Amino acid sequence: MDPSKICSRTTERGFIVVATLWLLAALAGLILVGAVYMTQSAIALSAFDAATQLQMISTGGVELAAYQLSGVAPEERPSRGSFTFRLANARVAVEYQSEAARINLNMAPRSVIAGLFTALGVGSDAARQLADRAVAWRNAPRPNLQDEEDSLYVAAGLKYLPRHAAFNNIDELSLVVGMPAALVERARPYLTLYSGIAGINVLEAAPEVLAALPGMTSAQVDAFLNQRDSLPSKDPEFVLGILGGRVSGATVAASSAYRIRMRIILPDGRDSRSEGVIMLPDRGTKSAYRVFTWRDEIDPSAGGVQR
Repeated sequence: MDPSKICSRTTERGFIVVATLWLLAALAGLILVGAVYMTQSAIALSAFDAATQLQMISTGGVELAAYQLSGVAPEERPSRGSFTFRLANARVAVEYQSEAARINLNMAPRSVIAGLFTALGVGSDAARQLADRAVAWRNAPRPNLQDEEDSLYVAAGLKYLPRHAAFNNIDELSLVVGMPAALVERARPYLTLYSGIAGINVLEAAPEVLAALPGMTSAQVDAFLNQRDSLPSKDPEFVLGILGGRVSGATVAASSAYRIRMRIILPDGRDSRSEGVIMLPDRGTKSAYRVFTWRDEIDPSAGGVQR
């Protein structure tokens, strides 16, 4: 046989072997990529399923809380409460409290906002100035004073002006000129936008909120707290008398808005904490409740409902 033909056939076979090896290598690479993709997809799908499960369980917790609160007349609703239940093998703990226990950032008088800042460690003069700025942010400008308030933001080098309208959320307080971010974080547990009243329910308010009331001293706050649990909630005059008489901003009025805090522990040990505010309907309203705000994965160190 012609040696040249033998060499040619050997070369062709060698080329085929090399090409086959390249194809096998490429196929192996595709299989590896596919395996990684499928693994990542499975992980993502598992996470999605857990998120969906948590959402369903938290919805169930909110509905149970709304059911408990809606089962009685508005004037008979408890201002706070808690319960636990199990759903889909998950353990769930729910706490709720009336938003009237907090200071309404959009409705509270200037003196109460300044009082809260003072109770949180700000000097009285600085607290009054910061309260002035917060009130100016939420209020329409008075005649001939719009430029004066706006000029403070311009002088501070800010790229925006005060809203001159209601706060949209508590975080917006940090946009107020001169407002320390650390103060906003300290004030957050005592503020709300949803209570619907300007006053503070003194039967539920935290000590820091009670201290924010005009003229309140630490001795008055301590004396009131020592008696509060035994006070008759149905006798506003008596309650406010124990507080020291008619104190501006103090009330025992309730709110249809409730803050709900929830802890969900899944069967695999994963721990989720959520917080939100719901509004219960008036009598004759078809809807069960309305969700104002909801946050998942909140900081556990924030604690439970305030008192």
